[in-house]
Amino acid sequence: MFEVLVYVYENYWRGDACPELQQLGRKLSAAGFEPEEIEQALQWLAGLDLASHNTQLIDLSQVEAAGKATQAQSVHSLRVYSVAEQDHLGAACLGFVSFLESAGVLPPHMREIVVDRAMAVPGHPVSIDDLKIIVLMVYWSAGLEPDALILDELCDDSDRVAH
Repeated sequence: MFEVLVYVYENYWRGDACPELQQLGRKLSAAGFEPEEIEQALQWLAGLDLASHNTQLIDLSQVEAAGKATQAQSVHSLRVYSVAEQDHLGAACLGFVSFLESAGVLPPHMREIVVDRAMAVPGHPVSIDDLKIIVLMVYWSAGLEPDALILDELCDDSDRVAH
């Protein structure tokens, strides 16, 4: 499934540039992906679309310009992960999410979408490489691009190659 998501990310600059899921499925099939992979990826993307549209997305430039005062979460609040989230994400992924939050590049509303989409991935714990793709896809669906240094961190030299 993640190879399909990487292909979608690389071929459709922004989420709004991506065709409807049915047409995307045909394009992915023509590109040579297996039907099972395509179906899993399309279901995952439908969930991403739903999560993105049901969460109020804040433009990161507005957050920075306002001194982060527009974020709904207090600087004193703490995200407590359920046992199911801890088991499914694992320590490495939770640490990486914490790193992105502390770096100021993953606001709380986007973190929740990342956690939701990571929980939708079968098998556990989720690998750090898969989590990085999930973070990229959350940015992609919001029509945002992460800071260059964070983008470099998310696109490190992994073994994953596009189809």
